[in-house]
Amino acid sequence: MANRRSTITWLLEKSQPCVRYLTLTHLLDKTENDSEVVAAKKMATRTGWAANILAKQVPQGWWVDGESLYQPKYLSTNWMLLILSDLGLTKAEPRIRKSCELWIRRLAKKDGGFGSERWSRGHLCTTGNTARALVKFGYADHPKVKDSFDWLVKNQSHLGGWSCFGSGRNLDSWEPMSAFAALPRQKWTKSMNQAVEKGAEFFLERQLHKQGDRYPSWYRFHYPTHYYYDVLVGLDFMTALGYGGDKRLNYAIQLLTKKRRRDGRWNLDAVHPDVAGGMAEWYKKHPKDKPVPFSLEEVGKPSKIITLTAMQVLRRLGESDQN
Repeated sequence: MANRRSTITWLLEKSQPCVRYLTLTHLLDKTENDSEVVAAKKMATRTGWAANILAKQVPQGWWVDGESLYQPKYLSTNWMLLILSDLGLTKAEPRIRKSCELWIRRLAKKDGGFGSERWSRGHLCTTGNTARALVKFGYADHPKVKDSFDWLVKNQSHLGGWSCFGSGRNLDSWEPMSAFAALPRQKWTKSMNQAVEKGAEFFLERQLHKQGDRYPSWYRFHYPTHYYYDVLVGLDFMTALGYGGDKRLNYAIQLLTKKRRRDGRWNLDAVHPDVAGGMAEWYKKHPKDKPVPFSLEEVGKPSKIITLTAMQVLRRLGESDQN
């Protein structure tokens, strides 16, 4: 209990009001009209990570490049909005609303998906990420967002998974599951429910980490997640979807517990898991394609984002009064 209390106190520090807001609402069950919650939301756009990101937004609603909302990785509009959605902001903030309307207008495709301006069709990773973020921002009922969920259902492999490359065998293609986890259950259709059941079985069969040779990047907890996978990413959406009781998650849960520091916190293992990982050699040969990682916290140090996510996972698994 002592470690948990001290960790909660650390997450509630006023220096990062977004984390404070999410801790109050996601870990302590405070309501949106609670005075502490209201105060934290008010401060979120004035100081801390979200405020710093918003300060770099231009009046037209974009970041870095007005010609592309997707490039450069990972500094442009697409990536900033994904982070801001994780930090609990919504379209109630006018700057978020302006960016989201631009995002939808520029990235929505005729086939129902979302994708970079350079693409004519929806792209799996982009559709899943954008759908999830827009739901969090408050756009669950927007026609383009509804279309994107139908697109995700239609593009699911018969194997139960999804893939950016068409194989349907990749744990890396986790974004649809995270999008469904964000969408309120009352908005699910029968086909969405079936897609989630098939997708859950796909990830459970592989115990969130078994696919071919061991891939070190999956065991490094990282943020921002962008479109990269790790075991904590898997645990987050699987427990949010209600599959925490399945024994096939045991390995992933044990890894999460093992990575917990003695003080009850978790470190940030990586910012971009592949720049110095599995893709390092490829980037050496293609230096122009090497992305510029965006970081909120320091690698190797205790992370409020990782710790908050880990504690949400453990809470869904029933840990509320343990060390």
